Amino acid sequence: MISRRFSIFLTVFLFFGNLLLPQDTLDLRNTKINGYRGIWFELNQKYAYGDKYSGGLGTYTAKHIPLAVYSPKADKTFFVYGGTPSEDKRHLLCMIGSFDHETLMVSKPTVVYDKMNVNDPHDNPVIYMGDDGHIWVFVSGRGTKRKGIKLRSTEPLSTEKFEIVAEEEFTYPQVWHTDTGFFHFFTKYTGVRELYFETSTNGTEWSPTQKLAGIPSGENNRSGHYQVSSSFNGGKKVATFFNRHANGHPDARTDLYYLQSEDNGKTWATVQRDTLLLPVHTINSPARVIDYDSKKKNVYLKDMRFDQNGHPILLYITSNGHEPGPKNGPYEWRITKWTGQNWETTVVGSSDHNYDMGSLYLEKDNWKIVGPTESGAQKYGTGGEIAVWISKDEGKHWKKEKQITSSSPWNHSYVRRPIGAKAPFQFFWANGDPQKFGKSELFFGDFNGTIYKLPYAMKANTEKPIRFHN
Repeated sequence: MISRRFSIFLTVFLFFGNLLLPQDTLDLRNTKINGYRGIWFELNQKYAYGDKYSGGLGTYTAKHIPLAVYSPKADKTFFVYGGTPSEDKRHLLCMIGSFDHETLMVSKPTVVYDKMNVNDPHDNPVIYMGDDGHIWVFVSGRGTKRKGIKLRSTEPLSTEKFEIVAEEEFTYPQVWHTDTGFFHFFTKYTGVRELYFETSTNGTEWSPTQKLAGIPSGENNRSGHYQVSSSFNGGKKVATFFNRHANGHPDARTDLYYLQSEDNGKTWATVQRDTLLLPVHTINSPARVIDYDSKKKNVYLKDMRFDQNGHPILLYITSNGHEPGPKNGPYEWRITKWTGQNWETTVVGSSDHNYDMGSLYLEKDNWKIVGPTESGAQKYGTGGEIAVWISKDEGKHWKKEKQITSSSPWNHSYVRRPIGAKAPFQFFWANGDPQKFGKSELFFGDFNGTIYKLPYAMKANTEKPIRFHN
């Protein structure tokens, strides 16, 4: 009798106790958040001019690709970001929202995956749209201690509910749509950080993972890399630019490499189509595009595109070191492109931080870059004020076309490009104060200078974003 009474008591206690638990202990997956609230983060690698990087990092990192996709069928832009339940929380929620281009309304965002005790936007999500309209979200893991999660919407073109398909080891997911399905570039913490890929026709059954690159060097002969990737002509070509980390240390990231595949990853080659065996494992590999190590330059990758001829183009920043502040300037925004005959590099301009992040757009008559190239309220902190740069000669020369934010109280950071971007949602980003924990808001805008702020607090299931006048 005592054990039965205790059992009843325990059941009742757990039921009502669960209702009283703090929000951070409840799994919020597939629930709504009453507004668009970005995650704030600091690395806690402190220097005279502040943290190595910090602030509103809801659209972080440059190695998470893509964060948004436009669906012509739905006439909506679907987008993911790293969110949080409330302004006073550092609790990462992997969020999804949508913007309806016909009604100009945004949906109340859904928690695709709750990271529970994680506050780190290295675990931010990316998005993939299947041919059948189902939306896939890949939530980044962190080595083997936090697995990556693959999720799929239960209904096509819907952000209401997602089911977990797989839990695997991957970090920095980059997922591309091809004629045969999925192509997934990612990182594993082997060596220290090494590059891998896998493919799938349906998202549930995947090829064995294959290592792309692991170039050991330095005192302990460790390897490390970061990459940004892209696809061309329906995925008939996939490619990646990557750097290398001396002795596996990300603060010693240098050099620039390029690899491409035109048969869904079966074989890999240089831009001149000279076949290479995987993984790339030597510093002087034919895949190396620029020797930045001899120039004592750090390399921070931002965005990759192909021109109409299938020639690769990279946007990135070079500097004199990892520590923030003026001593490691200039922080030069560069374009390196393949002309069909040779690699050509030009300097776009400069900003004041290694982790200033922008995106590259190739239009019919011009190329554009949008990003925080201008100093913000928190000088030498991550981000700044956003400007648009334009080139009318395929990247040879650049000029600032317009500044679209100014006199902002907090820095704007990590300006991201949706796949198939359509105005007014041609880019989106987050803001935040890199010097202290606080609120982070989310924005989107277009090249006409129209900016909207996503509502931080929402009552209805759909609401109009707020026209932003800076």
